[in-house]
Amino acid sequence: MHAVERERIPRLSLGEERNMVTQILVVNLTIYVLLLFTWVLYNMEGLKTPQFEKDIMSWIMLPAGPAKLLTRPWTLITSMFTHFYFWQIFSNMVWLWCFGSILQNLAGHQRILPVYLFGGISGAVFYVLGMQAIPSFHQLIPNAAAMGASASVMALAIAATALAPKYRLFPLLSGGIPLWVITVIFTGLHIYSHIFSLHNNTFYPLLLGGGLFGLLFIQQWKRGRDWGKGLNKLTFKATHLFHPADQQMDPDQLQTIFQPVLTATEHKKIADIPEQVINEILDKINEKGIKSLTPEERDILLKASKEVQ
Repeated sequence: MHAVERERIPRLSLGEERNMVTQILVVNLTIYVLLLFTWVLYNMEGLKTPQFEKDIMSWIMLPAGPAKLLTRPWTLITSMFTHFYFWQIFSNMVWLWCFGSILQNLAGHQRILPVYLFGGISGAVFYVLGMQAIPSFHQLIPNAAAMGASASVMALAIAATALAPKYRLFPLLSGGIPLWVITVIFTGLHIYSHIFSLHNNTFYPLLLGGGLFGLLFIQQWKRGRDWGKGLNKLTFKATHLFHPADQQMDPDQLQTIFQPVLTATEHKKIADIPEQVINEILDKINEKGIKSLTPEERDILLKASKEVQ
């Protein structure tokens, strides 16, 4: 079973590699700005919104029909980063920052991208299946499509709540508000907004799929099964492909190698390594993470861990 991790991560810092919430926010906002800019160009050229939707949006939104989805499988990914309406992206990004930051602080930044991506894909699958299974939706299939991070955000919300339902926000307000209360409010607002939307409630399967994945993911993670491990390794290798060799080792691998030293309660002198040196390195890990270590410091910990074993 995993212990709950608390990371010292700046809340909004574009340069922090470990702040995955901020990076996902930036990607979503960048795509939104690009789409808005493209729409403006279309209008300046005399082309109306329907033409923009046909040329651009139809290729990145998730189609409701399986046949059309098979011709555009990439929309399983692109749709969860696609927003065109201001209130849609504003709402999704606020809740993404809220629940994503909580989960990141409690369980580590490695959990954010897998929950976001796989939660979004799970929501997309439920959306397509729901459109086929619910008779009242059948007539909407030819023109229906989904976009936005709603399923991914729901996955993050349910994952964070399942991990620490009694986690309190705004502690100065009579001891704080439990996280589960915030999640109930968030879910209620989503349900209310879609009741009166033009989607005819077709987004409910999408939200259900995202929330269900978030619950299953965190339950398995608490039992020691990390469904996002493979994705994190792949992402780390892809983003560090052109980095120096000493920076191309996955932090999770370093954590495993150094575990005997990291979990020791007393650090005595090991071989010719002074206790103070080991303590300073461990303090640096606590402050800045394993990736902040120099090659020399990593060699020291490797040697120390072998002595401990």
